[in-house]
Amino acid sequence: MKLISWNVNGIRACLNKGFIDHFKALDADLFCLQETKAQESQVKDTLEHLTGYHVYMNSAVRKGYSGTAIFSKEKPLNVERGIGIEEHDQEGRVLTAEFEDFFFITVYVPNSGQELVRLDYRQKWDHDFLSYLKHLEKSKPVIVCGDMNVCHKEIDIARPKANYNKSAGYTQKEIDGMDNMVNAGFIDTFRYFYPDKTEAYSWWSFRANARANNIGWRLDYFLVSGSLEAKLESASIHSSIEGSDHCPVELIIK
Repeated sequence: MKLISWNVNGIRACLNKGFIDHFKALDADLFCLQETKAQESQVKDTLEHLTGYHVYMNSAVRKGYSGTAIFSKEKPLNVERGIGIEEHDQEGRVLTAEFEDFFFITVYVPNSGQELVRLDYRQKWDHDFLSYLKHLEKSKPVIVCGDMNVCHKEIDIARPKANYNKSAGYTQKEIDGMDNMVNAGFIDTFRYFYPDKTEAYSWWSFRANARANNIGWRLDYFLVSGSLEAKLESASIHSSIEGSDHCPVELIIK
């Protein structure tokens, strides 16, 4: 089973940059999007020519902001939007599809913002989101993917010293949030296969020719319950695929 996650930074903008061709070429069983920046009707209108998938979306109350989507070849048993906490569920950040053997969640984790103005909120989000995942895990294993908006380790960012505790996505408090997920038993699947691989990034600033010079950040993850370890087959980052400031990331499970 091939799983793909991609922060498209606006599905309508990405559509004009080859999204359909990339989507078809990747041919995922489950394909999720973050930061669709569109209401559900707009996503459906934009992607009406894609066939063979059941499509589910969670849009923000605020138009043109945030938003997530799941495309699944198999129809899920159930789909839930949000995590059941109103404070967090206004921005369309979480979409959960339940299948027979696992829960599949796509997430667009809040960015701590310029000058870290949302860092306190981000800490509360990290705590509540992990609690949500662990609650699901009581029933069956969990696969969670998306833009986690954090570089977990120094190896995951091109310029760690310049950004540590200064830039959203690489503060100790955000790192602690990812540590808590790993310590709770979730496997960072890319690092499971490539613990020492350097210059493996999934996001690059549009500024200063960052992508051409590979001055990037690894912000996009597939995390799985420890009970799924034996089913992990491969993980990859499709850094050559353009269309967004992020690139797709992939997990294949048996």
